[in-house]
Amino acid sequence: MPFFDATDYEEQMEEMEAAMEEIQRDVDALQLENQLFQRYLKRNTANDASLDEPKKKRRGKVPSSLQIDQKLEIVQSELDEVTKDRNDSKITSEKLIDTLRAVLEETDLRISELKKDAYEFKRDIVVGAENMRTGRTMAEKVVRYMEDKLRQRDAMIEKLRLKNATLKTQKQKVEAQLRQKEEMGDVLHYIDFHQLQIENKQYVQKIDERNEELLKLKLTTGTTVQALNTLKNNLTGLLGESTWLGKEINSRQSQLQKLSSDASSVQSELVYEKRLQKRLASEESTDGNGMPQIMDYVQQKKEMYELEEEVKNWERKVEIAEMAAKKAKRKIKMAKEGTR
Repeated sequence: MPFFDATDYEEQMEEMEAAMEEIQRDVDALQLENQLFQRYLKRNTANDASLDEPKKKRRGKVPSSLQIDQKLEIVQSELDEVTKDRNDSKITSEKLIDTLRAVLEETDLRISELKKDAYEFKRDIVVGAENMRTGRTMAEKVVRYMEDKLRQRDAMIEKLRLKNATLKTQKQKVEAQLRQKEEMGDVLHYIDFHQLQIENKQYVQKIDERNEELLKLKLTTGTTVQALNTLKNNLTGLLGESTWLGKEINSRQSQLQKLSSDASSVQSELVYEKRLQKRLASEESTDGNGMPQIMDYVQQKKEMYELEEEVKNWERKVEIAEMAAKKAKRKIKMAKEGTR
């Protein structure tokens, strides 16, 4: 009895499974290739049927196998056909989408109009045309409402008719321009259209960049305007303070002038009193006894002290007024420097 090796058996099974998978992949590839060739043959059957008999004879015998370049030509032809079908389907789908979108917009517009009409009917007829005494709807208002609605419909129909005529005229002009371009050979090719799309994207990108720059400039302008308003408010406050300081200075200057006038008056009175005192003293010295009266001397001394005290008070007031004037001048100077 021969020896059975399980390891060799498993290896052989794995090799067979790998070979089977490889064969299955080849079969799948051949099936796809056959399907492709069948589609190509089916599509070209009509062209072959339309050929004349001499042309069929000139074509000769169909080869049993295809070369690589022939296969590539068939694949490229099928790829072009699939691309064309896809583009046609895309165009058809886009047209259908546009049509459905237009229908939806028309439906939404119609729904909104119906809601508006229902609201107006309820407002003007159901509620507004009701007789308060009998509780019934007045026929005159209903008829008038219907006539108004019919006139509005007629006006809308006329407006749409004019718009339709205008659109037809524009369509005829565009079709005439297209026919003229086709006759002149000025039709855009795919490459030109693709180039226009690229340029359009570039322009859109530039527009977006300009919009971003404009937004930044708007933000900067807003910040600048805000800062300018703040500075204007500060300037208004400083001008108000400067006006107040000017008024305060004028008031202090008027007070200073008044104090100076009072001081001059007091000084004149003091000089006058001193002269009077000297004159009285000289008169008393020329008296018969040669001695002044004691009470007169005391009274004059008292008046002299009072006058000297009053002079000191006025001098102190003048000093205070001068200090206040200097302080006000410093504030005005600081306010002017801050405004600059």
